[in-house]
Amino acid sequence: QRARAVSHSPSIARAHGVAPRPNVARTGRSGVKNAVYAKNAKHPLAKPRFAGRGGGLQCVPFARNASGIALSGNAWQWWDNASGLYARGNAPEDGAILSFRSNGSMKFGHVAVVARVVNARQIEIDHANWAGPGGRKGSVTRGAAVVDVSDNNDWTAVRVALGRSGDFGSIYPTNGFIYDRAESGNIAMAARAPAPAPEINAAPRDLRPAGERGGYREVSYANGFVEIAEAPVATRSVARARARKPARIRH
Repeated sequence: QRARAVSHSPSIARAHGVAPRPNVARTGRSGVKNAVYAKNAKHPLAKPRFAGRGGGLQCVPFARNASGIALSGNAWQWWDNASGLYARGNAPEDGAILSFRSNGSMKFGHVAVVARVVNARQIEIDHANWAGPGGRKGSVTRGAAVVDVSDNNDWTAVRVALGRSGDFGSIYPTNGFIYDRAESGNIAMAARAPAPAPEINAAPRDLRPAGERGGYREVSYANGFVEIAEAPVATRSVARARARKPARIRH
C-alpha cells in the first residue's frame, strides 16, 4: 500500500527503493484515452473552430482550411499575397478560391471556395460569414450559387444567390481565382469567347468602382436586407464610430 502511494513521486519512490510508476494514458468516462500533453498543447480531439455552430467564424480561416491554400492576411490581400506562390486566373475550377475585392459594403473583401463548376457563367461556392439571404454572419454557407455578370466573362464581377428565392444580390467586384498549385508565370487567362450572360433579376446595387460599372440599373426591394461579408473584428475606435452612427439597411 505504501509503495503504491509514494510511487507517484519519482524522487520519493527512489528514496524508498520503489520504481516510479510510469505516466500512462487514462481512460475517461467516454472510453476515449486521454494522452498526456505538453503544456499549452492542443488536444487532438478538440473540434476545429469551423466545425461547430457559433463562435463567429470568418471567411479567411474557413477558406484556408477548406481549400488547403495557405495564405495569410485579410481577404482583400489574398490576391496579391498569392503572387509568386499560387497560380491565379479567370477560369473557375473546383477547389479554387474566388477572391472578392474590397468595396463600400465589404471593406475587408471576401474569399470563398469553389464547390462546383456548373458552366462558364455559374458556379457554387462554400464560404463563411456572408450575412444576408442565403447566409448568416459567422456561419458557413454551402452550395451557394454565384453567376458571372462581367462583360468579358472573366469573373471580375459576380452576383451571389439570395437563399433559395431564385434571385441574386448586388454586383460584387472580384479579382478572379486562386488555384492550389504553384504559379508558373503570369495570371492565366482563358482563351475562349464569352458565354452568354444569364437572365436574372435586376441588380439591387453595383458595388464596382464607377468606371467599371456596366448597364445594370439599380433597384430597391420593399423590405431591404443586409448583404455583408466581413473578416477581422474592427478596432475599438472604428467600432465606437459605427456604434454612434445609425445603421442603414441597404441592399
